[in-house]
Amino acid sequence: MKSIYDFSYDQLIEMCLANDFKKYNANQIFSWLYRKRVTDYDKMTDISKNLRQFLKENYSIGTLETLQLQISKDSTRKYLFRLADGSSIEAVLMHYDYGNCICVTTQVGCNMGCTFCASGLLKKQRDLTSGEMVQQVLTVQKDIDQSDKRISHIVVMGTGEPFDNYDNVINFLNTVNHDLGLGIGARHITISTCGLAEGIRRFAQEKTQYNLAISLHAPNNEIRNQIMPINKAYPIEKLMEALKYYTSINNRRLSFEYILLQGVNDTDSCVDQLVELTRDFDVYVNLIPYNRVDEKGYVSTDYKSAMAFYDRLMRKNVRCTLRQKMGDDIDAACGQLRSKYEREKINE
Repeated sequence: MKSIYDFSYDQLIEMCLANDFKKYNANQIFSWLYRKRVTDYDKMTDISKNLRQFLKENYSIGTLETLQLQISKDSTRKYLFRLADGSSIEAVLMHYDYGNCICVTTQVGCNMGCTFCASGLLKKQRDLTSGEMVQQVLTVQKDIDQSDKRISHIVVMGTGEPFDNYDNVINFLNTVNHDLGLGIGARHITISTCGLAEGIRRFAQEKTQYNLAISLHAPNNEIRNQIMPINKAYPIEKLMEALKYYTSINNRRLSFEYILLQGVNDTDSCVDQLVELTRDFDVYVNLIPYNRVDEKGYVSTDYKSAMAFYDRLMRKNVRCTLRQKMGDDIDAACGQLRSKYEREKINE
């Protein structure tokens, strides 16, 4: 059964009109779903019994089943959810001075094959629907409602490649951004790609205020080919061409995500090459300490070396930050909790 959360606001209007209901009914339904966060059609008391019965018979409603919840000493909350078909996915809630940020998953498993990432330990099984992404946000929001906290930021950086599930991701973003939805500002929403050039070009045409982040992680093709197989299809030259196209249309600042891996991409030479790559862009570089994944064998750059990398970039006028390491005492790496859960399930 299709989920009611799969509908964007405009699609919900179309559905209501196509079934001889009124446009204002879409407003009512949207308000009940996202403002009041009701998960029972019978509680939508200002909607006719006829419409409520129609919704019951045709569209599922409800939050996700939480299989596991890990809470870090820094208050990071990592959720393992079960979907309707039995698949499991992760979402993470992180607390910052500026607000509460949820990291959303877009696919069951991942085929991008980044050699440092736990997400690729389990290959892609399918794309998530937009409703399944919406439900991640709603389920976490309902969990923190009791403490009067609100999700203020979204990063689409969980398991999967967002631009490999383009239509559903955009539909999801438009729902959580909508004034009658969760009302999360577009400038508080970031979508990350490992470098699908066609997706970047298509995203440029959306002309939205959503932020674009690039999972770069290496300043040259030699290193990037080793740690990110997608680079063989979209080498840095093609990626940079797509980014120039994007910025020519949107005039928006980019973010480059750069996980620091000891002895791999953290040398002075890497800094200098990264400076050259960013020269033609309004860009902010997020340097990220690596959350160790036992199966991968990589080690995070130590703090002193990471600060030296940061200082060298700053001296060369590249705006950057060294991200605070979060969730280090739980299964914080993307895909790590799900991978452990699936292995244990097989071994039972």
